[in-house]
Amino acid sequence: MTKQAAIPPKYSADWLEKLDGRTTLARAVNDRYHDLTQDLGGIDRMSYQRRSLCKRIVYMECVIEQQEAALSRGEEVDQGRLTQAVNTLIGLLKTVGLDRQARDVPDLATFLKQREGGK
Repeated sequence: MTKQAAIPPKYSADWLEKLDGRTTLARAVNDRYHDLTQDLGGIDRMSYQRRSLCKRIVYMECVIEQQEAALSRGEEVDQGRLTQAVNTLIGLLKTVGLDRQARDVPDLATFLKQREGGK
């Protein structure tokens, strides 16, 4: 399978995995996904549904940035599509939550006790 060097024109559930990890774009997009999932409490604590929405959030950010970059170069951009993309992003962000979620980190005594129990 050939890896992609650009954001695909249409969303698919495996779009992140299809990006060529050697590219700056892929690293930046994966960093965003990681940062988003960390802000929501960590990927290990997230449901499938929330992880799926996170992929869509990162995709929509990329789509919006591509359109904004085209505008800055003086190119024609469909304002309706751009507005729809921004509204979609806002809806997705509201659904997953805008506030950081704390990770469940035990205090030192509990951590040491758990570690001793594992031996």
